[in-house]
Amino acid sequence: MAKRSSLSIRIVEGKNLPAKDITGSSDPYCIVKVDNEPIIRTATVWKTLCPFWGEDYQVHLPPTFHTVAFYVMDEDALSRDDVIGKVCLTRDALASHPKGFSGWTHLVEVDPNEEVQGEIHLRLEVVPGVHASRLRCAVLEARDLAPKDRNGASDPFVRVHYNGRTQETSVVKKSCYPRWNETFDFELEKGASEALLVEAWDWDLVSRNDFLGKVAVNVQRLCSAQQEEGWFRLQPDQSKSRRGKGNLGSLQLEVRLRDETVLPSVCYQPLVQLLCQEVKLGTQGPGQLIPVIEETTSAECRQEVATTLLKLFLGQGLAKDFLDLLFQLELGRTSEANTLFRSNSLASKSMESFLKVAGMRYLHGILGPIIDRVFEEKKYVELDPSKVEVKDVGCSGLHRPQTEAEVLEQSAQTLRAHLVALLSAICRSVRTCPAIVRATFRQLFRRVRERFPSAQHQAVQNIGNMDTPVSRAKESWMEPLQPTVRQGVAQLKDFIMKLVDIEEKEELDLQRALNSQAPPVKEGPLFIHRTKGKGPLASSSFKKLYFFLTTETLSFAKTSSSKKSTFIKLASIRAAEKVEEKSFGSSHIMQVIYADDVGRAQTVYLQCKCVNELNQWLSALRKASTNNRGLLRSYHPGIFRGDKWSCCHQKDKTDQGCDKTHSRVTLQEWNDPLDHDLEAQLIYRHLLGVEAALRERYQLLRGVTEAGVSPTGCDGAPEDSLAQLLRVLQDLREAHGSSLASPAAREPHHLLELQT
Repeated sequence: MAKRSSLSIRIVEGKNLPAKDITGSSDPYCIVKVDNEPIIRTATVWKTLCPFWGEDYQVHLPPTFHTVAFYVMDEDALSRDDVIGKVCLTRDALASHPKGFSGWTHLVEVDPNEEVQGEIHLRLEVVPGVHASRLRCAVLEARDLAPKDRNGASDPFVRVHYNGRTQETSVVKKSCYPRWNETFDFELEKGASEALLVEAWDWDLVSRNDFLGKVAVNVQRLCSAQQEEGWFRLQPDQSKSRRGKGNLGSLQLEVRLRDETVLPSVCYQPLVQLLCQEVKLGTQGPGQLIPVIEETTSAECRQEVATTLLKLFLGQGLAKDFLDLLFQLELGRTSEANTLFRSNSLASKSMESFLKVAGMRYLHGILGPIIDRVFEEKKYVELDPSKVEVKDVGCSGLHRPQTEAEVLEQSAQTLRAHLVALLSAICRSVRTCPAIVRATFRQLFRRVRERFPSAQHQAVQNIGNMDTPVSRAKESWMEPLQPTVRQGVAQLKDFIMKLVDIEEKEELDLQRALNSQAPPVKEGPLFIHRTKGKGPLASSSFKKLYFFLTTETLSFAKTSSSKKSTFIKLASIRAAEKVEEKSFGSSHIMQVIYADDVGRAQTVYLQCKCVNELNQWLSALRKASTNNRGLLRSYHPGIFRGDKWSCCHQKDKTDQGCDKTHSRVTLQEWNDPLDHDLEAQLIYRHLLGVEAALRERYQLLRGVTEAGVSPTGCDGAPEDSLAQLLRVLQDLREAHGSSLASPAAREPHHLLELQT
């Protein structure tokens, strides 16, 4: 049994943001932090106070996270980016919205007293005495404190308050992972109700000390427990918080928290086997569970159910059979060929999910290089005469404004070149299209031809109706592209015919060839750290290489087409984590800790171009090594320079890490490895939600059968399959109840509680 949490995040748009630039506008983007850890950065929307992003993310997290915060920033080219405001949602608030939080929420001012993070390690005990007991507080260490100084660190110390007395630790310079190991005693009064207050501060020589967070301990509970030791999360000082000044605008969000308790695989086998049996029988057999599931699934969650079913059957090797069953159901209720897959049906949603899961890597490989070139060129393109911006052209001293005709002609040439390149890449890619996609298209093509034999020569529909007089009349300024578009439509129709022209043996050969290769999980340029010289005067530099991550190795080459050299075997990875910015004076650096051929721990430092790229690489590395033996539970977020770690100042290079690893923090991608137990759990949860409708359908079918009439032509069959499904749901409900009641499943209970 395992507990898993995930966040589905959609950052929709902002409105009425304050102007941060002298032009009276802003260049807003969003940063998403989970417990103060940046995990997402949206694109920047330039020169607007009402930006639209429409970006979706899914993040897997440990169930112990506390808050997710959305910071709206204004990007500046010459100075530090300005903070416009933030929206903070607690885990408890999200848990109170089972269907997710959705709507507009006001931005609030970012208050330094609330921007706290990290944990502090305390040992607390009541020491009996002759005349009176004493309250003893040992301040041991802290981790992941907020960096308050320009060097990317802090100079932390701790103040302990109780019963009118205050004691302080020493100051640890330049560290967010300080170790004090200092103990303080206080006289304990009988019946005292005052809390023990532990505050962390950043020491400053010139300005005021910065608040880093606090812990309030219930002394009465401690007296009952006598002693307690552990890590306590630092809390903000809400008594000093300032309210937002003025109107900072609003942010529209859709955020959903999902907590799942996933049982062992054996618990889901009856459900999986029952669904697989239904798919294998198809519409010719007695099984009709899939149509019943479709009928009882609401439109708002049909995409989610389709994706989960598709992944479940992919894991069982039955994706093609599942889609074929849906094709037949869709064709059975369709009267015209040109209306296929136009409805919000389980078939259309499953096909959409299938193409993303099975074809996303193929699509990125074919179109990715061309799209990258489009963005690298950054050419101004506009065909609509009403929107043309005329700019200066020429070299220094010889500037002249372009004419509107020149801008339109140049734009048309650029678009034609890009369109030709895209079409050529697609049409050359028949052999590289995944075999399962080609086989599924072939089966669909065959089913359509059987259902609509009179339209067998028109089975390939018009592509987006781009070759019609109506489309040309809508936007007359697109006319310069029409010859290229018409040629492209013909090319794509030919491409589709070649795509479905695949025999069974060829399909099997293609699948074997694909299975024999280790496909890239992620690839792209990274900068690898190189150290020059020895000792404290050694300098650092980063060399650009092209890296390839597969399910077996992390390799590199000089360029994407150069010969690869194996760098790290995936089985030897022990951790993939971020590095403190102060370590190299640069941001977006990760470390990969692995064991070399003789078992010694080694670390390589790699720099990414942005925070999104950094988190994507970390996520891919963590997912690829999730089942490795010897994964680390702690690590050093700094580097070992000279004779000590830059993070915690420990002098032993092999010392246990000062922060916990984050191996469970990953981003959801379409090419993620299938999690069979999770998909089965998600299907179980959905079926449990529609159990009443399933039971009502079962009673209806049983009544019809008892009257001697079978709606499917197979007496008793629907009743049998539905009865089996209802029994399986009951068994799974009992298994979940037993797992939650067992001692191993309960959350650890702390005798102390924080006082807020």
